[in-house]
Amino acid sequence: IERGPGKAASKLPTAYGDVHSAVVELLETARLAAARSVNALMTASYWEIGRRIVEFEQGGKERAEYGQQLLKRLSADLTGRFGRGFGVINLQQMRNFYLCWPSDHIHQTASNNFSNPIHKTMSDKSVTTGIVQTPSAQLTNLAALATRFPLPWSAYVRLLSVKSETARAFYETEALRCGWSVRQLD
Repeated sequence: IERGPGKAASKLPTAYGDVHSAVVELLETARLAAARSVNALMTASYWEIGRRIVEFEQGGKERAEYGQQLLKRLSADLTGRFGRGFGVINLQQMRNFYLCWPSDHIHQTASNNFSNPIHKTMSDKSVTTGIVQTPSAQLTNLAALATRFPLPWSAYVRLLSVKSETARAFYETEALRCGWSVRQLD
């Protein structure tokens, strides 16, 4: 490789190009895997936020009189602490996400994939055992839950507009199988 006019040239073995290409590919693969992992964890977090909203405001029922007040206050508090992404509409989407992907289906699917299945929601464990889970235990459960949401959050937001559960499941499967982008899903 020449370093410029009047400078000594250093010669690298011809295999350098192979090493360089392999390192670049490794880093690109790792970055993509990290982004997918973060996206899956955030999507699982949004599902869990939806579950907690539904359980708090409604005790699991479809509607509650004070639900909008809860969403407004939660939105203001979360936006103040974490910034964008927690508007009332986003919280409604998280709530709907939980309602459209019910916990019995999510946990059944997740438990089929792991030797340490998720049998109950985190709040069920807290209530029945009287022990609040540590953050690391919550993260482990969240990581297991994240495996159930392989698509990006934006894809699930689009799928929320599909009214039929069967059609929604079809589009989710096809988006995953075919590697559809959100635009293709639209």
